[in-house]
Amino acid sequence: MPRPALEVADVFRDHGTAWRRANAGHVSLDQLKVMSAIERCRTVALGGHVARCEDCADTVIAYNSCRNRHCPKCQATAAKQWLAEREAELLPVGYFHLVFTLPGPIADIAYHNKAAIYGLLFTAAAEATMTIAVDPKRLGARIGITAVLHSWGLGDDASPARAHDRPGRRHLP
Repeated sequence: MPRPALEVADVFRDHGTAWRRANAGHVSLDQLKVMSAIERCRTVALGGHVARCEDCADTVIAYNSCRNRHCPKCQATAAKQWLAEREAELLPVGYFHLVFTLPGPIADIAYHNKAAIYGLLFTAAAEATMTIAVDPKRLGARIGITAVLHSWGLGDDASPARAHDRPGRRHLP
């Protein structure tokens, strides 16, 4: 498979230093470690090995990967497999995407109290969705929910939201 023209690692290598400087104090040590791992992935910084054809002496250098679970290069195969497994679990019905967003002042609190606030968000969003769905005037059914925490907005700002995907055949009024 050919290498894409632009990869996340390229962006991190070209702009990561300036971005880290501009966001100092707002990026966790774990996030910085992920960026560093992705920047170094499959480069001379992590070492590598040489493969040489015994017949024609053609040489290929292969650099070692970072094996970080957040690295798009290292985890691409695992991500595709995970997605295929999840798709196999889907019911043959339409799905609805629901988003529950924290108001700004609560999002600020969540930045420093992630476990407590996100736990409350998960519970409240699930309870609200299931309560509305079970109402006979609405859907009148017990539903299943797949939920994901989106903790960053499109503008790289902390914007915690709780997304639900639920199976169904019609919209809730």
